[in-house]
Amino acid sequence: MGYRVAVVGATGNVGREMLNILAEREFPADEVAALASRRSLGTEVSWGDRTLRCQDLEAFDFAGWDIALFAIGSEATKVHAPRAAAAGCVVIDNSSLYRMDPDVPLVVPEVNAEAVTGYAKKNIIANPNCSTAQMVVALKPLHDRARIRRVVVATYQSVSGTGKEAMDELWDQTKGMYVPGQEVAPRVYPRQIAFNVIPHIDVFMEDGQTREEWKMAAETKKILDPAIKVTATCVRVPVFVGHSEAVNVEFEEWIDEDEARDILREAPGILVVDKREPGGYVTPVECVGDYATFVSRIRQDPTVENGLNLWIVSDNLRKGAALNAVQIAELLGQKVLRKG
Repeated sequence: MGYRVAVVGATGNVGREMLNILAEREFPADEVAALASRRSLGTEVSWGDRTLRCQDLEAFDFAGWDIALFAIGSEATKVHAPRAAAAGCVVIDNSSLYRMDPDVPLVVPEVNAEAVTGYAKKNIIANPNCSTAQMVVALKPLHDRARIRRVVVATYQSVSGTGKEAMDELWDQTKGMYVPGQEVAPRVYPRQIAFNVIPHIDVFMEDGQTREEWKMAAETKKILDPAIKVTATCVRVPVFVGHSEAVNVEFEEWIDEDEARDILREAPGILVVDKREPGGYVTPVECVGDYATFVSRIRQDPTVENGLNLWIVSDNLRKGAALNAVQIAELLGQKVLRKG
């Protein structure tokens, strides 16, 4: 007997990817429910070769369902995740609501799979921020070898991280640049995103960093090691799908770039593409639709005693969100629920 799985937010970018990945990975589900807001009632979405009609989240009864994959905002999650959890359905939440809750595990399966067993306190497991997820997958095997002391990261984050309206804004502004009188003013972002970059993701905090930058530091500490120092600059770029990161890592011990390359090649979830020639690296265009976290431009940092530079790229809708959630569900099945 397989699982009964609810996908909450099934009409959004991440929800649709969750349905795709459940089918692609042949997750042992006997039944999948597609849930969304009332205005999307009856909207058709695909789960493999099957078509599902969206049900009303407000009226849905989670009793008897095993796992709910949540891909809605924090406000709606605050209402419906506890309701699902109280009904005995394990919630895997993609919002930021529960990530720093000490009673909720924050899980990246390649990094801290054992943490999934801590779900029982609230019947909820949190999915990390998309930019954090891909970074910690690459840092984990290097941390195991040489102990990371400090990370400095600059992100290049695609507009799909904001949602469909942001993708539409990039498309419309790009078209408008070539048609006089058809220019499109910013609506989603505070500045034009087409042919531009915006050093501002999420709200500003009192110390000058944005909440996205704070998330990367706080979540890395919770997932990987609280002793690691992390400082981030998060930037939105005119790319539809795929987040990139330039990462500088300082270690406690010496690690050679060749050894680091070999370690990463053997690590789960990672593909190394690192040739020192034009095109010998991965860009966001190549990562779209792929499960892997790609690492390129691995090289020594000569300005510190034990330093490396890395270029990390991943499909943010997949590893940064939907894939990680499904991988957590797989872990839950293997370690706890044991059905199917």
